[in-house]
Amino acid sequence: MDIDALKSFLAFVETGSFTRAAKQINRTQSAFSAQMRKLEEELSVNLFEKEGRNLVLSEAGLALRTHAQQLVELHNSAIKQVKRYEDKRPFRLGCPEDYNDKILPKVIRALQQAEPTCSIQVFSQPSVTLRTWLDEGKLDAAILTRAPNSEEGYWLASDTGVWVSSEQFALDLSRPIPVALFQTDCKYHAAAIDGLTKKGLAYQLIACCNTSSALRAIVKEGLAIGAMGRISVTEDMKIIDNMPPLPSVDIVLVSGVQSHPLMDKECLNQLMVLTAA
Repeated sequence: MDIDALKSFLAFVETGSFTRAAKQINRTQSAFSAQMRKLEEELSVNLFEKEGRNLVLSEAGLALRTHAQQLVELHNSAIKQVKRYEDKRPFRLGCPEDYNDKILPKVIRALQQAEPTCSIQVFSQPSVTLRTWLDEGKLDAAILTRAPNSEEGYWLASDTGVWVSSEQFALDLSRPIPVALFQTDCKYHAAAIDGLTKKGLAYQLIACCNTSSALRAIVKEGLAIGAMGRISVTEDMKIIDNMPPLPSVDIVLVSGVQSHPLMDKECLNQLMVLTAA
């Protein structure tokens, strides 16, 4: 059965008249009548019968009415769902490993609630790489540590740097402290070196890492202590007290140079709700 014919048939159900039904669907009465005759021929039944001067649904017409309504509703629903993919492009999101566990899921949830059919591509790279990709148009947005003295991006969370070690690590101040840090572009790197120097603590820089997983692996193996954001600390690590203070940072969502439909008011409102929770 042609879906257009079923829509026309339902126009008669609603109006009770070939004339009014034809006007409702913007057709001539003769075209409407021909369409209904073709539908009857296809089904080999009479859908209409005379009742006095009026035309009403026959028993077969009454049986078709419910099915026609269901088929048209299903058709419209299918069209609506498929149309949501029209001109759709994936959302390319950058996120340093530091924020994969605690921040990334909140952002993904907000994007899904704003647009359930969105396709999200996540790129876990160091912040310096993500900033370059944003400028080059390779990303639609990135989760980053806000630059000093800047109001960039949409605020997601605040974090404070802490010193960490493995559960078994024993700090021996009679020897240079083995230290593992992020790369030099990280705020915690400079602050850690500066703090140890000012406090007169001898140290040996064991490794500089560009991912939190690498830094955590070195620390958890007991090879060194590390400096990272509290938000990146896992349960199998311990925070060391009485060490030089590390700075606090703001974590933000920064848009790319080309606007993406998902970076709209609705999505940002979802983020506001989720990050406040």
